[in-house]
Amino acid sequence: QVQLVESGGGLVQPGGSLRVSCAISGSIFGGDVMGWYRQAPGKQRNLIAYITTGGSTNYADSVKGRFIISREIAKNTVYLQMNGLKPEDTAVYFCNVYRGSSSMNYWGQGTQVTVSS
Repeated sequence: QVQLVESGGGLVQPGGSLRVSCAISGSIFGGDVMGWYRQAPGKQRNLIAYITTGGSTNYADSVKGRFIISREIAKNTVYLQMNGLKPEDTAVYFCNVYRGSSSMNYWGQGTQVTVSS
């Protein structure tokens, strides 16, 4: 069983930076993929970044060059560093672990990020 707890959301001005964290309880296996999704009001939840256990990363075009996903294995934590934030980045940010071996998705409760002056 995997449990995820996000933290670090908040209010930030346009152009600012914020880092959100995802603390993972339970083991991460080879083949698991750890990702960040976001969901704005009235919109669907979309994948914006992911990292594999091998360290490969991928980003949605909307955040490429501004956001960085990383993983600290010793702390079993995944981070999303967000730079150059825009009002359109305002959303609830969700941490996800996808376990391909069982096709299971694990979700955190989400953390609100608001970009506004």
